[in-house]
Amino acid sequence: MSHPCTDSTADSLFGKYTPEEFYKRHGVDHSEKFIKNRRGMSLFTQSWLPKDQKLKGLVMVCHGYGAESSWMVQLTAIGIAKRGFYVHAIDHQGHGKSEGLRGHIPNIGPVIDDCIQFFDSVREQHKELPAFLYGESLGGAICLLIHLRQPDIWSGAVLNGAMCGISQKFKPVWPLEHLLAYVAAVVPTWPVVPTKDIPTVSFKEPWKRELAKLNPRRYSGKPRAGTALEFLRVVKEIDERLPEVTIPFLIVHGELDVVTDPDGCKALYARASSTDKTMHIYEGMWHQLVGEPPENMEKVFGEIYKWLEDHAAK
Repeated sequence: MSHPCTDSTADSLFGKYTPEEFYKRHGVDHSEKFIKNRRGMSLFTQSWLPKDQKLKGLVMVCHGYGAESSWMVQLTAIGIAKRGFYVHAIDHQGHGKSEGLRGHIPNIGPVIDDCIQFFDSVREQHKELPAFLYGESLGGAICLLIHLRQPDIWSGAVLNGAMCGISQKFKPVWPLEHLLAYVAAVVPTWPVVPTKDIPTVSFKEPWKRELAKLNPRRYSGKPRAGTALEFLRVVKEIDERLPEVTIPFLIVHGELDVVTDPDGCKALYARASSTDKTMHIYEGMWHQLVGEPPENMEKVFGEIYKWLEDHAAK
């Protein structure tokens, strides 16, 4: 079974199909709902349930910065669901259809709270199933922080281009990085940090790059000062706590990623206390592995699917 992205086109996520036809073609039922978090914010969630299959497990999806669960990551969610997993995702505050200032995460803690609140509600309804985390980019860091908050309940995590380190090619230029704390203290929401446009440097195939840019809910502005400062803090926290990581995990990361640093994931692999850990750094590949040519994409996601199936069967 090929990745659902093969049905997409440069001008349509669902290609020549309506969303309903797309879901039917890939054998999944799609549903969505809004939930209220403990801060009173309305957050968008959705799920993909495989049809006519015995469920193998749950997969909880955390999307990346500036992205959301309804665009490119949705295609991967459908691909995972097709293989017998009940997949759920949430739009983080300030992203997608959720409330909040666009692209602003001044504190990762409440985002972790939101994910746990939603994911716990799903797991409560399916206690008999193994539950896995799946995160892309910033979502990978969120998965690790969820695990560190809940160290004994998850069956594994797939970390796709995880933000365990921020590439020097994507970091704020000196001296702004050193002035960031002062700027964030005065105007935390100011979109001032000069960085490259994420889709431009993330998707190798030009048509997928253009499709990513078409997302009407994508945050395309510069990172806000408070958000950028928090991401630097998150990377530092994760680095300090790597020995506390005990969850079984799979790392997939492009060697030429200029958004999140592959060396951060190499450090995770080397220093984590997990006894079940696998890492693939793919030569010549970019940040968004779904943005690779078909043969690369099928290789990467074939390994993701197999890892999930093998660990769900244990």
